[in-house]
Amino acid sequence: MLYFHSWSGGKDSTASIILDHIHGLPPSKIIFSEVMFDRKREISGEPPEHIDFIRSKAKPLFEIWGYEVEIVRAEKDYLDLFYHVTQKSKIPERNGKYSGWLIGGKCSANRDLKIAPVRNYFKKLDLTGTDYTQYIGIALDEPKRLKRLKGSNRISLLARFGFTEQMAYDLCKEYGLLSPIYNFSRRGGCWFCPNQGYAELTHIKMEYPELWEELRKLNAEENVVSHGCKYGKTLEEVEAIIDGKIQNQRRGISV
Repeated sequence: MLYFHSWSGGKDSTASIILDHIHGLPPSKIIFSEVMFDRKREISGEPPEHIDFIRSKAKPLFEIWGYEVEIVRAEKDYLDLFYHVTQKSKIPERNGKYSGWLIGGKCSANRDLKIAPVRNYFKKLDLTGTDYTQYIGIALDEPKRLKRLKGSNRISLLARFGFTEQMAYDLCKEYGLLSPIYNFSRRGGCWFCPNQGYAELTHIKMEYPELWEELRKLNAEENVVSHGCKYGKTLEEVEAIIDGKIQNQRRGISV
């Protein structure tokens, strides 16, 4: 039997690895799927603090613990999705245009850039006829998500050892393996994700203006199907909200 951790670097999947280490479970391999914004320029789609945590802190420690850590990437990046030319739309005026911004709640980046490289990794291993288990970071207090694991080769070590989301958070903190994203966000995700909250977007604009400028460049494209970068709101509308929050922060007003 082979064992693999599907690791996002968030509290739940990281806590799963810690539990594996604590309980001395059979040897397993850790797979991290890095979303790329632009492969040619090596611009990661992961928040800068998070990918630094992955590469500089968590991965080296896991390797000291004896785990093999594999970082995989899709052949495509976010720019490939943005500049995909629409050809078979039932709405004629959309054909010939770039796809544009990702649609909130229907994020194709998760499917094409996050999940696909993990699936391709397993295909290349050619595990046909081999029993293997994937450890998935789902906590005990997420019953709906746990229910989806039934009948599959995916299991939750958090559920096995009785760990809730808060307990997973505390365990990561205890081991010094809590991603810095939790300093400004409740969840992980790409820095360009339409599902991000305004706190995360504000953080990107304030701390990484070069990344925000990348979004402005995309916003200059007019020949696109999707003009809304966050649930129908244009980048200008989002930026106006963010600027208001930044002003409030400077005045010491809670946002």
